Amino acid sequence: MRLLNTTTVQLKKFPAKEIPKYAILSHTWEADEVSLQDMSQPDHDVALSGKAGYEKIKTCCHLAQKDGYDWVWIDTCCIDKTSSSELSEEINSMYQWYKRACVCYAYLADLAAFTSDNTANKSGLWESRWFRRGWTLQELIAPEFVEFYAKDWSEIGTKSSLEPWIAEITGINVYVLRGVSPSVFSIFERMTWAKYRETTREEDMAYCLLGIFQINMPLLYGEGKKAFKRLQYELLQHHDDLTILAW
Repeated sequence: MRLLNTTTVQLKKFPAKEIPKYAILSHTWEADEVSLQDMSQPDHDVALSGKAGYEKIKTCCHLAQKDGYDWVWIDTCCIDKTSSSELSEEINSMYQWYKRACVCYAYLADLAAFTSDNTANKSGLWESRWFRRGWTLQELIAPEFVEFYAKDWSEIGTKSSLEPWIAEITGINVYVLRGVSPSVFSIFERMTWAKYRETTREEDMAYCLLGIFQINMPLLYGEGKKAFKRLQYELLQHHDDLTILAW
């Protein structure tokens, strides 16, 4: 697992048995994200200065450091996406990365800071892209502790404090939000949690559900709708729950 040091903003790779405590970021990708290759430049702090994606990384590091964490995991720069084998391994492990994190910072880049108007606050949450993206489903469910931040990085609440609104927005059973394993629920019900979510690449709509269903399968970008068919096949191999066929 590759982690980012919150003080030096330098990457380091850890063997599975030596992974330290870490915080983790959940966010929606924008146009100006920073890759592992960008972060591997010797002078990356100068080269990336002013880039929105880098400012997000530095702010996340500062937040984690303030909370007492020396390490943070951020998907944009902690995965080598030029390596298909690493990308496949990381995506199959991602649910566990979020589950193991001490805290998850959910950054909602399109959400204004909360005010005293709860109606407006709830409406803003409802409209945020974060609640409509495929990958953020597992990033909401897997971690025990999730803190939500608005676009100015002001904290707006936690998974616990916002639970009634989150349950209403997502349709996810409150017991799952409280830490009950998704495996307790039928395949059909788990699928409904992703019903109105979207991914940029068609295949990712299947890949982003691997952790929710505790399935491990290779990634084949370019396969399109076949990815979901493979997911269905894997589910049928491991479960007697035929509700998967409803999808």
